[in-house]
Amino acid sequence: MELQWGNQTITKEFVLLGFGDLRESLQILLFFLFLIIYVMTMAGNILIIVLVVTDPHLHTSMYFFLGNLSFLEVCYTSTIWPRMLASFMTGNRAVPVHACIMQFWVFGSLAATECYLFSAMSYDRYVAICKPLHYLIIMNKQVCLFLVAASWFCGFVENAVLIVFVFQLTFCGHNEIEHFFCDYTPIIQLSCTDTYKAQLALTVLASVCTFPAFMFTIASYVYIIMAILRIPSKTGRKKAFSTCSSHLLVVSVFYGTIIIVYVLPKTEMLKELNKVFSVVYTVLTPLVNPLIYSLRNKEVKEAWKRTLNKRKICLG
Repeated sequence: MELQWGNQTITKEFVLLGFGDLRESLQILLFFLFLIIYVMTMAGNILIIVLVVTDPHLHTSMYFFLGNLSFLEVCYTSTIWPRMLASFMTGNRAVPVHACIMQFWVFGSLAATECYLFSAMSYDRYVAICKPLHYLIIMNKQVCLFLVAASWFCGFVENAVLIVFVFQLTFCGHNEIEHFFCDYTPIIQLSCTDTYKAQLALTVLASVCTFPAFMFTIASYVYIIMAILRIPSKTGRKKAFSTCSSHLLVVSVFYGTIIIVYVLPKTEMLKELNKVFSVVYTVLTPLVNPLIYSLRNKEVKEAWKRTLNKRKICLG
């Protein structure tokens, strides 16, 4: 049923243009490519979760945060990918307005939660390297639980505020979103009512919540690197850096693409590459995270070997 707002029809559905009008053969190719990546992403992150939960050697604060990050990545990819894969197969790009808004809320909340989790993980590495004698006292179980709970709570509450402003908007006329998922700015750009409050809310929340989390992560690693450089022996510096290099690499990839997509001025070239960089942080980052942590982390590799050995013994 169509409703009227002034002289225009109220939009009941948005159309996600995705990657444009592609040939059927190319759509099938992209479907199987993204399906393989999706399966690998889910398998890798679920494997990290299983190892953290089942292996006693990984029952430390660092791996508690890593397990939460992997769980977040599972939710993160499942918010976008199934809908994207379905559109490749069926060709149906329409999505109800309320469903689109809710997709953004879940996706945005998980992205914000990831920022806070990265801050918590960087603080954990800071304490481990800069205050090693007090590590077990500072990063006790209660502190870790609080940091994780606060990360999830703040991420979802922050974006719930944005959703309140979005639901106050009226959408009519143009209904095409030049993206493969529902993001905040493309949604409010389709409103036929004033979006000033919605845009202001985004700016305020990003300045008050997300930006400080980013700066805290940067500051933590500045202190970590300074502490590592003060270690006299080369072996000691290498060992200290190895404990945080995986996390630093993941953080760099995540924030690097986020800054390109959301912060840098939208030049014509960046507008064209926007989807490419969006694919990096929504598709490739969740895929490479478990690979980075498993390939560059000796304890995770040893936990995986112990799990395989147990399985061989059980089968034998």
